[in-house]
Parts: sequence; structure tokens; C-alpha cells
Amino acid sequence: MAKFVCVLVLAFLAISMIAAQAMAKDAAQYQLDSGNYGPGSLKSYQCPSQCTRRCSQTQYRKPCMFFCQKCCAKCLCVPPGYYGNKAVCPCYNNWKTKRGGPKCP
Repeated sequence: MAKFVCVLVLAFLAISMIAAQAMAKDAAQYQLDSGNYGPGSLKSYQCPSQCTRRCSQTQYRKPCMFFCQKCCAKCLCVPPGYYGNKAVCPCYNNWKTKRGGPKCP
């Protein structure tokens, strides 16, 4: 009986791990294939609205908006979401300050 329970638990863990990996892969694929993000995906007139979206949940709204619009004007892209996801836009991700920190929010 103990062997059966152990095998059942291991099977459940394996299935849940496979399902989690499949869901993560689907989410990443959707995010990258949506066509709304990436280098040159925006026109300059779209930067204010995209930066408003990007900076809407930060407590440092003014600096976020300033640097986001500066980065958007140069890179013509703003990553999806409110934080992170910068790999979708390499220019936005790789622009650094003099101290080597990220310039774009």
C-alpha cells in the first residue's frame, strides 16, 4: 500500500510539473508573438500612452514617465506589463546609466 501511495504522489508531481512548464511556454509565446512589442513596434506619438500604461502602478510616476518617454523615443518600443519583460525590447533593456544601472523603467 505504501509503494502505491508513493508512486501516486510521484506521478502527481510529474504531471503538475509538466503542466506548469506547458502553461509558462504558452504564456511566453503569446507575449512575444502578439506583435505589439519589440524594437520599432511603436510610432513616436504612441509613446505617451504606452508609458502611462507602463508607469501606472509605480509610486515614482514622474521619473518613470520621464525616462520611459525618453527610452521610447529612442527605441520606439515599451515592454509589456508594469515591470520587467525588458527582454522583448533589447534597446530598452540595454540602455544603461553612467553608473551601469538600467536607464529605462
